[in-house]
Amino acid sequence: MNQTYPLKSKVIQQLDRFAPALFFVSLVILWELICKVAKVPNYILPAPSAIVTAFFDVEFSRWMTHLWATLRVALMGFVLSILIALPLSIAMMRSKLMSRVLYPALIVIQSTPVVAVAPLIIVILGTDDPSRVLITCLITFFPLVVSTTTGMLETPPEMIELSQSLRAPRYRETWQIRIPYAIPHIFSGLRVSITLAIIGAVVAEFVVAEQGLGYFIQFSTSFFKIPQAFAGLIFLSIISLLLFKSVQWIQMWLFPWSLPKNK
Repeated sequence: MNQTYPLKSKVIQQLDRFAPALFFVSLVILWELICKVAKVPNYILPAPSAIVTAFFDVEFSRWMTHLWATLRVALMGFVLSILIALPLSIAMMRSKLMSRVLYPALIVIQSTPVVAVAPLIIVILGTDDPSRVLITCLITFFPLVVSTTTGMLETPPEMIELSQSLRAPRYRETWQIRIPYAIPHIFSGLRVSITLAIIGAVVAEFVVAEQGLGYFIQFSTSFFKIPQAFAGLIFLSIISLLLFKSVQWIQMWLFPWSLPKNK
């Protein structure tokens, strides 16, 4: 009897490990069966097999061209949001007045639909990368500002008191105490922001673009190539998931001490 319990626990652990993959495979199989049994037309809901066929019908070089166009804008907007969010977070953390002034403005910017603002941005900056990068940044930077500011404000007060008793400069308090304590919060914001960067790039491509996965999806839909549009959508989702995991891998590589401890 004692030998069966470790065996059961190992089986349960393996099931827990592969549960997401099993759920995804089951969902795809169910999707395929519904489309085949109900004879759903491809222009309404294509079966997964039709989507896979449509994906390989598109030339690999064409996929890479659209992928690079989307990634370029998404990553530039993501980096720009980091360069804006970090100074804003430090300013809001250091000064209550700055926090009272900046936070409502950030709320207004975030609550304004970017799709409505995008045409104005394009009129001002043109149809090239700068306008699309700015649109991406507007969608991306807010979670990073909030998470970074929250993390720095949650630094243990005794560490701040110790720093002040040693007469450490404010910049050392920020860079050597507050920011290290905020690393888990910063990476939480980065994980959210990197997925929003893809959304921002696609929104910009919907408004004005001649390349990119968003443009590809819109172009395919306009010509009723629905399986091809679904293939682009799934490809876009995979890229977004890979970028999300990349942020996790960077955290594991550079800041393994910031990861939550498994109990």
